[in-house]
Amino acid sequence: MINALLIDDDNNLREGMKALLAMYAPDIRIVGEADSVKSGIAAIEQHRPDVIFLDIQLGDGTGFDILEQFQQKAGSLTSHVVFITAHEEYALKAFRFSALDYLLKPVDPDDLSKVIDKIKKVLNTNDNYAHIDLLLENIRKKVDKFKRIALSTSDGIHLFEVSDIIRLESQDNYTKFYIKDNKPVLIAKTLKEYEDMLSEHGFERIHQSHLINLSYLKSYIKKDGGYAVMGDNSHLPISQRKKERLQELLKSL
Repeated sequence: MINALLIDDDNNLREGMKALLAMYAPDIRIVGEADSVKSGIAAIEQHRPDVIFLDIQLGDGTGFDILEQFQQKAGSLTSHVVFITAHEEYALKAFRFSALDYLLKPVDPDDLSKVIDKIKKVLNTNDNYAHIDLLLENIRKKVDKFKRIALSTSDGIHLFEVSDIIRLESQDNYTKFYIKDNKPVLIAKTLKEYEDMLSEHGFERIHQSHLINLSYLKSYIKKDGGYAVMGDNSHLPISQRKKERLQELLKSL
């Protein structure tokens, strides 16, 4: 069984989550509930759950306050965290860069099922939960552009500098990251998801299968249909409709 804790100041939502979990994840057992920052920290200390379903907005603070205060009081958290939130764009962006799971209110059963599948995979890895520190770092700073990104692989979650990412390549519903001084990393997410995240960091989609960091673009070769030469010496095709856009970008660099 997977032991879970529900932290939300809305009793109706807690009851709804319990009903959904009973229906879609009978192997997840609710071992405790809390409705505030103070009671949430106490519940984590008491139950040490495998998973915490955590609301962002609580009556006496936020879910982020719980994570930060728990770390200050008891050390690193070793529970998988799933945030439950209304649509808060900055928080959602921070979750994505930190590889943390979230559910939007009202909770959709299909989204819950996907998160549960991921929980089971993550609990079987040697996760050091460093991505929670990354989340808190980004939330505290409230910067527009996050400098680091957490990537969740089959063997755990790894942190990388965004500026070290050379390029990304689509492989069906997976994305392969090519990172400076590292082996390629394969992630179970689509290239489109990362295009949305990284476009403001100087990344450009040059082909349906390729997203590149313009900082590592060495040259644009017009012959042989046109291709880009990257800092890792890869030669990448450029789609016809992207050629003009890429030439404009090169002029502005």
